[in-house]
Amino acid sequence: MKNSHKKSFESAVENAGNYEEWLEAAREFDNATGMDRWRLVDQSEDFDYTLVRARLDKLRRLRKQNNNSGLLFALNEGIHGNLGGMGNEALYYQAKSGTKKLIEDYINEISESLEFLASDAVDDISQESKLDFFDRAQHCFGSSALMLSGSGSLLFFHVGVVLALARENILPKIISGSSGGSLVASMLCTHTDDELEHIFDPDYFLTQEMRDKAMPDSLLSSLKPRLVTDEEVATIVEHLIPNLTFQEALEKTGRHLNITVASAEHVKTSRLLNAETSPNVYLREAVMASTAIPGFFSPVTLAAKNDEGERQPYLPSRQWVDGSLSGDLPTKRLARLYGVNHTIVSQTNPHIIPFVTDGKRKQDPVSLFKYASMDTARTWLNYNATLWRKPLSYSESLSKMTNALITVVNQNYTGDINILPERKYYNLTKWLGWLSEEDVTELMVAGDKATWPKIEMIRLQSKISRTLDTIVSEYKNSITQVENQTRVRKSG
Repeated sequence: MKNSHKKSFESAVENAGNYEEWLEAAREFDNATGMDRWRLVDQSEDFDYTLVRARLDKLRRLRKQNNNSGLLFALNEGIHGNLGGMGNEALYYQAKSGTKKLIEDYINEISESLEFLASDAVDDISQESKLDFFDRAQHCFGSSALMLSGSGSLLFFHVGVVLALARENILPKIISGSSGGSLVASMLCTHTDDELEHIFDPDYFLTQEMRDKAMPDSLLSSLKPRLVTDEEVATIVEHLIPNLTFQEALEKTGRHLNITVASAEHVKTSRLLNAETSPNVYLREAVMASTAIPGFFSPVTLAAKNDEGERQPYLPSRQWVDGSLSGDLPTKRLARLYGVNHTIVSQTNPHIIPFVTDGKRKQDPVSLFKYASMDTARTWLNYNATLWRKPLSYSESLSKMTNALITVVNQNYTGDINILPERKYYNLTKWLGWLSEEDVTELMVAGDKATWPKIEMIRLQSKISRTLDTIVSEYKNSITQVENQTRVRKSG
């Protein structure tokens, strides 16, 4: 690759005002570097291209022959998101504008075949057989989830990520958030698609009080940031999040909101709050608990709606704090609850982002040494925590601090697709305080732009699950309408 091509692409990316402009620059880059030809060739050592090609040809042949029962049988054999290893991340970091055309064609053929079978054009397969197939296919294929990490004031980066995905209609229906990420996740899951651009506009985000408290960039603001108080957090949450329960939010938007909170007494004890496990818990208190960083904010008692619709304490003997301490990314819990097997992570946890990558695990000597050093340090910390457990138990504060440290260190902070801010956002002191409107806008733009290189990868890897979700939802809505009409006729 010539340096001129690289510089031209970097310049085009930097100056791109939207994703369409970025994608055009990416295609020009691929054309200049020969990656467009790489995309058109099936052969690759990174996946079983002969298997994928054979499967694609079979599906196309069945559709062309109008062999609907044969097509259903072929799809019933299994719809795989990683057939022949086609989900290998190495296939998505070669060309800028996409992966192998064979993989794109296969996934598009699966989605089109599913939509065709679900349509009225296929009348030689019963509705019961169709629904049974789609239900099983949806369950077996799994779902995608968007996970918004703990963040401090870097939460505005999450906003840019959410807006980028929403504009491309590839936002997952399952959302999790911890700490600052819980605030953005709650806003997302309590507002409809039409409302997102409005609520995520800086003019809506930034109240006059927030503008007044923001300090300009200076040495003083770095050394002594103006921190947010408990009362101010409550005011912000009340302004940004409607007074809804988890169940009410799900009914309004169809999005499954998940918020992690950690026990104030034992940080290793955490809860994942959502419409499945805690439907009547109010979101506002859940967000305040998940953002309550120990040492900066007071622990929070959750609130819930009782059977008479009145607000009351939820688990009144327990208080909760920052969810990222024990469950920054609740991957395993989402898998159990919703069948999630594909995760998109917006990772902005200030103490974590210097040590994670966007998924491209490098194999050069320096990188391998860094990974080995991190693994060694984690093992050493766990060993010493075990060794000193009894002596530390004599000091409650030291014991709590050690448990919190070990819990943080042992977590997994990455997903299948990772979106990260640039290195310049690592100023920990600044991002614990009030931000200026300029800072907020800069972070939102940064989140938007950081998402662009991942959009085609997300679109492709989540397309089948999105297709199945739409089909099953439409089928169930149709059945409900028929049942309601039947009930009305009988009552009449």
